Formats: sequence, C-alpha cells, structure tokens
Amino acid sequence: MLGTIVNTLAIFFGALLGSIIKKGFNEAFKEIIYHAISLSVIFVGISGAVAHLNDPSSHPILFIISLVIGGLLGQFLDIEGKLERLGNAIEKRMKKDSKNGSISQGFVTASLIFCVGTMAIIGSLESGLQGVHKTLYAKAVLDGVIAMVLSSTLGTGVALSAFSVFIYQGSITMLAQWIEPFMTQDMIREISIVGGILIFAIGLNLMEVKKIKVGNLLPSVFIPVIYYLPFIQKFINKLSYFLR
Repeated sequence: MLGTIVNTLAIFFGALLGSIIKKGFNEAFKEIIYHAISLSVIFVGISGAVAHLNDPSSHPILFIISLVIGGLLGQFLDIEGKLERLGNAIEKRMKKDSKNGSISQGFVTASLIFCVGTMAIIGSLESGLQGVHKTLYAKAVLDGVIAMVLSSTLGTGVALSAFSVFIYQGSITMLAQWIEPFMTQDMIREISIVGGILIFAIGLNLMEVKKIKVGNLLPSVFIPVIYYLPFIQKFINKLSYFLR
C-alpha cells in the first residue's frame, strides 16, 4: 500500500499547493494554465489510445463495443450523477469556492483523471504482488503536478480526489493476488485503449468543447476484462466455429 499512500499524499498536497499559489495569478494567467492542462490531458488520452491501437494484436472493434455497452450500463446506474451528488454533499459541508468552480466539479474531474489509466492498474498490481512501487511513485509525481495545476483553476475539490485514488488503487493492491491471474497482456492493452479515450473525453470537458458524461462511461474500462475471461473466450471461439 506504500505506493498508493505516496500517490494519495502527492495529490492532496499538490492540490493544496495549487490552491495557495492561485492567489498570485490573475484571471488571464489562470485561464492560460487551465487551457494548457486541458490540452495536455487531451494529448495524453490520444497518445495512450493510439499507441495501443497501433499494436497489430489489438482488437479492431472491442473498444467501440466496450464504450457502447459500458456507456449504457453507466447511464442506467447514473454514475456521473452519483459522483456529482457526492461532490455536492461534500460541498454543502464546506465553503464553496466561488472564484474557481465548485467542489463537485474539481472532485469529479480530478478523480476521473487520476483513476482512469494504465498506471493506476499496473502500478497497484505491482505494489500488491511484488512490493515494487516504482510505477506508483512515478504516477505520484505526475498526479501531484496535475493536481497543483487543476486546483489553481477548479478549486479545493481536487484535493478530495486523493481519497478516490486511495480507495481505487488500494482496493486493486489488496486484491492483487486474485486479480493478477486474469490480467493478461491483451486485456491490459484493451483497457488502456478505452482508458485513453476516456481521458481524451475528460480533456474535451475541460476545454468546454462538449459536455461528455465520462462518469457514465467508466464501466467501459471493465468490458475488456469480461471479454477476456476464459469461459467467455471459449464461448466466442465455439460461436466463431459454428458461424464459419
């Protein structure tokens, strides 16, 4: 759990530092910083997805199926709404940061950015199985910087996303022994493609190009896990055989 704890603290203190230094920026500087981080998030999402899509062994349409099925499931469960209501509930107990957006916006946006990605999964598995924390240490540095920049524009809600990371990555670390046998390279590759697309969508939201309910698309990340389960693969192989 050490890697996750370091990652959590990096986000929390990075966000606090961002909340402090934002007072030294006027609105024009805050706007250009916000645009810079938005473009960076978009680039990270595109590069992550494309890099894995270019892999010859990647599945040509699994990411589309994952996004459609995952989106329908997420819409049915109203994940985005539940995340926003959680943020609003926290906001009622705290002072709203009127100059830099609501606590809910910062909490939801930052939680999605920090939890959707390959490093969170791979790093947590390495931490739980091998006691190796290098990946999560690297992620901690990246997340700390992002948290600092985000909190300078989105407010204190970004700091609260540290708890989302602690629960998410901590759970994977604790369950690593049971999860690892199922996490094949093919599965991780397809999860990375979907994760990259979701990060790209978060960037579009930050740029206010289009409001996408990324929270409702979160189940998409887990569709490749179901697809690559052994008994599902056996069923698909048998079905393919009969359809020939």
